[in-house]
Order: sequence, then structure tokens, then C-alpha cells
Amino acid sequence: MSTPFLQLRNISKAFPGVQALDNVSIDINKGEIHALLGENGAGKSTLIKLLTGVHHWDSGTVTYDGKELTSITPSQAIREYGIVPIYQELNLIPELDVAENIFLGREVLANERFRIIDRKEIVRRTTEILETLGQNISPTALVGTLGVGKQQMVEVAKALSIEARLLILDEPTASLGEDETEDLFRVMRQLKDQGVTIIFISHKLDEVLEISDRFTVLRDGKKIVTTEAEGASKEDIISYMVGRKLGDQYPKMATTQGDVALEVRGLSTASLLSDISFSAYRGQVLGVAGLVGAGRTELARAIIGADPRSSGRIFVNGAEVQINSPKDALKHGIALLTEDRKGQGLFLGNTVLFNATVANLKRYVRRILIDVNRQKDAAAEVVRQLGIKTPGLNTMTLQLSGGNQQKVVIGKWLNTDADIFIFDEPTRGIDVGAKVEVYNIINQLIADGAAVIMISSELPEILGMSDRIIVLSEGRLTAEFSREEATQEKIMAAATGGINHAS
Repeated sequence: MSTPFLQLRNISKAFPGVQALDNVSIDINKGEIHALLGENGAGKSTLIKLLTGVHHWDSGTVTYDGKELTSITPSQAIREYGIVPIYQELNLIPELDVAENIFLGREVLANERFRIIDRKEIVRRTTEILETLGQNISPTALVGTLGVGKQQMVEVAKALSIEARLLILDEPTASLGEDETEDLFRVMRQLKDQGVTIIFISHKLDEVLEISDRFTVLRDGKKIVTTEAEGASKEDIISYMVGRKLGDQYPKMATTQGDVALEVRGLSTASLLSDISFSAYRGQVLGVAGLVGAGRTELARAIIGADPRSSGRIFVNGAEVQINSPKDALKHGIALLTEDRKGQGLFLGNTVLFNATVANLKRYVRRILIDVNRQKDAAAEVVRQLGIKTPGLNTMTLQLSGGNQQKVVIGKWLNTDADIFIFDEPTRGIDVGAKVEVYNIINQLIADGAAVIMISSELPEILGMSDRIIVLSEGRLTAEFSREEATQEKIMAAATGGINHAS
């Protein structure tokens, strides 16, 4: 049997108050697609940071291509060892073109003395790499003008320009549509055939079983299993990840339709949305489905006044309201939990205490000062109510796992007077156990008489948790279904413009 390309032996790593990795041993073979799985906080990110030189292990050994590594820096990882990470938040500069991004910091020079860049050679090499990947992307196109899928391919091209030997893909399909995902998988298989080793991190278990040769599951910093993907099931993986059979993946509760909480009539925007009308009822989840670019997030932003409307009327509890900003929306009880929790939903460099109460700080002001004790009591109640795993209220939010960060975002809005909640991709990037916890929070909201609008790219989630479903395609509402009527086929037909069943 050949020696593994990457060997981790008894790796441990601790941070203050947290044992992030505990005696972890993994073998990864050359030219293998190896999935790394686990709930948020299981140790995946720490392991990747050790391999890329961001942190150093406390104990254990790492052997890479037959050589034991005693220490490694981020620069060494990329330039000396060809260990290249591609993160969910892409590391590209939108204002530069494709070629400039790929060779940024490693420019080919026409004149060494005067540091003159050989622009023609950079474009030629970029074209060559993109053709190798089968990508019809112009090397002179500004990266900011490309879709997320194409930007992902630019990151892969950048890795190839460095001659990556170990490529680490962290949630690479989180923002991709089905066609873009298939394109990425085709390129991954191509790289595998060329001998590139790939570590693939994803919470989408169907994708893990489709693309991986083997997978390793971590739980609470420990390795639970490394096994072949062939023959494994989603249920097997979930059991490894959470340490128990999860039961119903979508714990939908029976509901009773209440009064109309939010009504939207003829909403349009200058750039995309056209004449959208629908109602959201108390005690129900209204699912919003559609392909990437259909206008789902744009609809949410237009409703809360984050983006301007060119026309349309909004009614809350039967009365027309004027909403020109998110502040106006909150006054009328409407809260948007944004798709981008890190960029728009949280102050990552601030504490759990601050983030859990920031949406309603005025509640704790006495005269001109904040009553810190009342603020702490409110934040502690959010942590207790939502089961947020945090060392303390003064822990920086960026130190929490993705699932717990998502709970802080939800808690922030629960700590207001909102009773109409728009969840935009509420479970993106969190593990199966944390997903169920989010679903149960949604269940509790509608049981308490709130109205929930849930935007999701995952059709099983839409079908599993919604009472009614509307479908968008190219900025238009193309269908509306009851829970009983809806099927994956009907939703996809409406999302691709194939039918129009909007009522």
C-alpha cells in the first residue's frame, strides 16, 4: 500500500477555554477528493488553518509528501508546498481583471530592474490556464462583472497558476446554482486525474456523496471516522456528525393560518423586480424559491427599504405603510435576517452581548446611559432561549461557530418588537444539527403568531418547512403553491419560466 500524501498523527490544538482538536489522525491519499465533515465547531476550520500555516499544532506530527513538517507559515504553505485554500468568501479584487487577480503578487516582469510587468505574458498564461479548465472566461474581464460561479473558477485558476498540489475547498458550492456546481465538480475531477489532492468541506451531504472518494467526520474536536463515500448514506453521515440518529430532518409543525400580516402589491424595482404581489399570514411559513439571480434577496431588500422601489404598495396588518429604510421596516415589525450574516448580519469584531442587543439598544438606555445590567440580562436570555454555545457574553462573535453566529443574528431580531421575520438563506453554511435548531426556532415563532418568510436555495428545505410557496423567475412571481400542491418538479418548472401558476 502506498504512503499517504498527507498524514496527520495525533494532532491536538487548544485555544483559551476550547480544545479545538483532540488527538486527530487522518491519512489522505494523492489524487484523492477527501471530504472533511462535521458540525460547526467540530474542528474543521482549525484543522485547515493548521495545514495552511495560520495556526501551529500543539502536539502531533504532520507529514506532507513524505516530509515531516515541524512548522509552516501561510507563505510557505502556498509557495513551497503548494497547499492552496479557497474559502467560501472569495479572495479576489473586483476592480482588477481576471489575469491581474490570478498573478497578483507574482507578476511576470518584462524588465526586472524597472519592475515593468509583462502584461502580454500574464494574459497569455491566464488564457492557457482557463482553457485547461474548459472555462470561457476573458482574462481581461473585470472580476466584479463575473457571477459567483465564474469567480470561483478564477480562484481555481489562481491555484493552478501556483501549481497547487493540495487544494482545499471550503464550502465552494454554498453560493452556486446547480449548473455552476456541476461545472465545479467537472473541474475537480479533472484536477484529481492530474494528481491534485483535494480536501472538500461542505454541509451539502448529497454533494459529498457524489464527488468524494472518502470522507472524515470530526465531532467536538475528535475524529469519529474515515471511510469510503461509496456505499455510505446521508443518514450514516448525519449519525456520525451528531452522535445520534437525527430523526426528521425538517421538523415541520402543524399550523393554523391567521390574519394577513404582510401584503405586497405590485412591487417593482428599476433593475430587476416586476409587479410582484403576495400575502404572508400569521402562523405560517411562506417559502420563496427561485434560481440564483431570480430576485429573491432583492425582493426582501425592497420590502424593508434597503433598496428603492420604483412602484408598489406594502400593507402591514391591513394598513398601508411607508417603508423607505430598514429602520422604517422595524418600526412596523418587519425584520430581515440577511443571507450574508458575516458581512451584514453581525459585528464580528464585537461581543455576543453587543450583537444580541444592538438592534434595540434604546430599550436599555436610562437618561443618556445604557443600563448594562439590563442589557446583560437580555443577552443572557437570548443565549439561553436559543441555546447559543459561547464561553460568555463578552466572547467575540467571530470566535463562534457558524451555527452559533446564525443564532446570534436570529436572537438580535427576536430581541426587538418584530413579528414579521424574513429569513434569507437561514441555514446556509451551517451543519445539519444546527439547521434543525433553526427550524425549531421558526416553528416557535409561528406558534407565537408571527409570520415568517423563508428564502432558500435548497428545495427540500422549502418543501419541508413551508406552508405556502411562491416562486420567482427573472424578477417575476411565476407560481404560488400550497404545501399540498408543491413538488420539486413544479417549483423547478416555475423557477425556469416553464409555467405560470401565480395566483
